[in-house]
Amino acid sequence: MEARTPLAYFYRTDPGRYLATFPVYVVGDDPRALTFLVNVDESWVLADRAAPEVELAEEPLRREYATRTVRQRLFQAEFRRRVIDAYRTRCALCSLKHRALLDAAHITADSDAGEPIVSNGMALCKLHHAAFDQFFFAVTPDYQVVVRPSILAESDGPMLIVGLQQIHGSTIVLPGREDQRPDRDRLALRFDRFRQAS
Repeated sequence: MEARTPLAYFYRTDPGRYLATFPVYVVGDDPRALTFLVNVDESWVLADRAAPEVELAEEPLRREYATRTVRQRLFQAEFRRRVIDAYRTRCALCSLKHRALLDAAHITADSDAGEPIVSNGMALCKLHHAAFDQFFFAVTPDYQVVVRPSILAESDGPMLIVGLQQIHGSTIVLPGREDQRPDRDRLALRFDRFRQAS
């Protein structure tokens, strides 16, 4: 603790698979219970070195970094891997096949008790994931894409046309396994929210 040595924390997601978080710091311990407290936020380290208050214009910016993770979904990395694998490493809308540009989008949001199961997710590229989260489009229980009317009416560059307007009325690419396909009841609830937002 006193040395403030950064450590790596490994959280098991599946047998033989772990999510690594780095850096973490031991900030407290209870020898009787054989437990310790780990902190993933380095702000407590920087607080000890806080400079006295001066005018902001006079203070040069310090090039320092701190981990600011407040809350981390420990299952997210494994959920992403499973969803992207189910969709054969491609976006369900545009078929982009670059894993680094793909996300696992939740149908029922994590904050709404959405389960981290493949049928509660769709593999979407970064653009389509952000647009899905903002209700720019939705997917019906029959896997049809419906783009918000205001987006269809906009005039903008080629990204809007190709990325969003042209997906209206299309059918999403589905996983091969039936049990991994988007849950129709979850899609129906999300589609209702989409209609209210439109």
